[in-house]
Amino acid sequence: MKKAIYSIFVVGLFFLLSGTANGQCNPEQFTDACIPKLASGFNFLKSYKIDGQGGAKNKVEYSYVFTKGTQYMINVCATGESTDGIVVSLFDSNRNQVASSKLNGQYISAIAYPCNTTGIYYIQYTFDNSAQFCGGSALGFKR
Repeated sequence: MKKAIYSIFVVGLFFLLSGTANGQCNPEQFTDACIPKLASGFNFLKSYKIDGQGGAKNKVEYSYVFTKGTQYMINVCATGESTDGIVVSLFDSNRNQVASSKLNGQYISAIAYPCNTTGIYYIQYTFDNSAQFCGGSALGFKR
């Protein structure tokens, strides 16, 4: 019995010291929350995990092919009702920024982009005074 308790203690201590039991990012909970928050009329396309690894990463980036004549929406979900300093920026195929969720120092939880040119677009998440470096996002479209 003592050996079993000791083994459980050692395993628990290992997880605590390695950080896997404390402070680990779980972006799935945020992506699941983001999908129903897409605006009315937008169809869900894809979810994105935002894991800044506790601040070790300063950005997380994905790419997606956008189609001309389609409007896209990207939303961000993090702790509580705020975006926790997570900024989503959208860049076209030439890496020109075409939209951002940080406007005049304020964070908004979603951006909409009417696509005028078919091509690869880059969805970039950065952390601006974020406390958790963890969140989720959903991409939706409407025609």
